[in-house]
Amino acid sequence: MATREVPTVPAASSGSAQLSSASGASAQPQSVLTLTGAAKTFGPVVALADGTIDIRPGEIHALVGENGAGKSTLVKILAGVHSPDAGEFVVGGEHVAFRSPADSKAAGISVIYQEPTLFPDLTVAENIFIGRQPTGRGGIINRREMRRQARELFATLGVPIDPDRIAEGLSIADQQIIEIAKAISLDARVLVMDEPTAALSGVEVERLFTVARGLRDKGAGILFISHRFEEVFALCDRITVMRDGRYVSVHDTAAATVPGIVKEMVGRELGALFPKVVAPVGDTVLSVTGLSRLGVFTDIGFEVKAGEIVALSGLVGAGRTEVARAVFGIDKYDAGTVHLDGKPLPARSPQASITAGIGFVPEDRRKQGLVMDLSVARNATLTLRKSLARFGLISGARERRLAEEWSARLQVKTGSQDYAVSTLSGGNQQKVVLAKWLATEPRLLIVDEPTRGIDVGTKAEVHRLLSDLAGRGIAILMISSELPEVLGMADRILVMHEGRISAEYSREEATAELVMHAATSAQEVAR
Repeated sequence: MATREVPTVPAASSGSAQLSSASGASAQPQSVLTLTGAAKTFGPVVALADGTIDIRPGEIHALVGENGAGKSTLVKILAGVHSPDAGEFVVGGEHVAFRSPADSKAAGISVIYQEPTLFPDLTVAENIFIGRQPTGRGGIINRREMRRQARELFATLGVPIDPDRIAEGLSIADQQIIEIAKAISLDARVLVMDEPTAALSGVEVERLFTVARGLRDKGAGILFISHRFEEVFALCDRITVMRDGRYVSVHDTAAATVPGIVKEMVGRELGALFPKVVAPVGDTVLSVTGLSRLGVFTDIGFEVKAGEIVALSGLVGAGRTEVARAVFGIDKYDAGTVHLDGKPLPARSPQASITAGIGFVPEDRRKQGLVMDLSVARNATLTLRKSLARFGLISGARERRLAEEWSARLQVKTGSQDYAVSTLSGGNQQKVVLAKWLATEPRLLIVDEPTRGIDVGTKAEVHRLLSDLAGRGIAILMISSELPEVLGMADRILVMHEGRISAEYSREEATAELVMHAATSAQEVAR
């Protein structure tokens, strides 16, 4: 166990927000973790002004707020990645000052990130016990005992995972369970789950919830961070709200409402989440005929017209993203044709698609849409390198002016265009990806999961932007796993099931029941 030290940082000022339950709950068990008035700055940027939260043993506690509200900085303070500039931190009744992630783990705090970081070449058991494997005589690792302990951990969690399996190729859901098993083996008293369900299917989410509830019932304190209100209200006992780097309130979930929480998060009435304005529909921009790829999708045909938002809906694995990537030219297809404004597009040529007027906002903005170490300005203008260059040299001033113009249009929140794009919140990163493609003045914009992992306020902004773009005559092909988003934003809905289009619905006739039936039924619905 690492030595616990009295913090050298000053205590929270008297003006800091005080923890109080909005429901007026009476005597409660002592908190296993309390952070009060935590502050953190990075140069001129105030990342956290008042990080305040308490977690009780035997509860699942939600932390919600818009992107940029300070949630990630607060989590990194809990994890020992950052040291607060001010504030009071108490774990198990003792004041602590973490100087490294090892101190946080030693104090009984484990963070389960959205994308676990296992060693792919090691077995499941080796990943759980790495650096602290059970040993026998002569200090030799006792692999039999390591496997036995791993099996016991998975039995406790109620999840059958083979301890001898190599980690490479495991699903994100299984990797998260392994991280949870590791935390239990370390006697963690607090588990922090940071957007754990973003990449999971419905079945995997429910399995994770079952594990979380089991841990809560055994006395663990769990901090659950999510943008999905249906998950927060289904799973969590209390909700802490943050806004602009500050603690706002804490509520018993049973006494809270979604509109009330949203208002506290954004500091205003949100209004319509889906500000869809029906635009005049023009000529056909994109025409796809008989598109097929063996084992992935078959006989895909559809059109997208100017001013129209067409949604590709369906379950994860139905082939929606694969179709979009083939249309844009990233992935191959074995048969079929793609036409833009009546002209054929060559297969496997993203550059030809860009030149013809197609923009593509990928599902994974961090890995496929941005260069995280480059500046906001450089990322926002990556698609315009040739037009910004003179005699082979790029004009930094022109690059910055163009980036500032699009940042203003899309309301990108950043201290400077020169900051690395990795410093932005998820919602602002998504806006930079959109800016990069909108700067090309596309005829067709393909957006894959445009609001995944961003907060409710930014979702409304992205939806409003898509509606405005359609109103200006841009054709939009939208892939989304969120049924309310599909029903709220699309003029037409194409439902995919196992690599085929199983149904097509107009905005007027589409219902959640019809779309879900078409997404889950092997029988093709008449179009």
